[in-house]
Amino acid sequence: MTQPKPLEFNSFADFYPYYLSEHQNLSCRRLHFVGSALILVLIGYVLLTERWLLLWCIPVLGYGFAWVGHFFFEHNKPATFKYPFYSLLGDWVMFKDILLGNIKR
Repeated sequence: MTQPKPLEFNSFADFYPYYLSEHQNLSCRRLHFVGSALILVLIGYVLLTERWLLLWCIPVLGYGFAWVGHFFFEHNKPATFKYPFYSLLGDWVMFKDILLGNIKR
């Protein structure tokens, strides 16, 4: 059985609507938001305490919360698997859009 070919995007502006379509479930978006917020808190804590090894927790926080959202609420595979760089950028743009009230949280 062959895997479906990933969609091709020429820019992040083309990718972002697709990214949002993969994050329609409110719980999934909230988990992404919490994971991203915790990353920022962790980075602040590391900068204040100089406990640099804690930076290894960033992927656990970011991907852990996001993947729980996808596997248990959104019921899809994270876009990270096919589009790692655009997805990382999409996480932070969605975080900003939620903070600004452009996306329902």
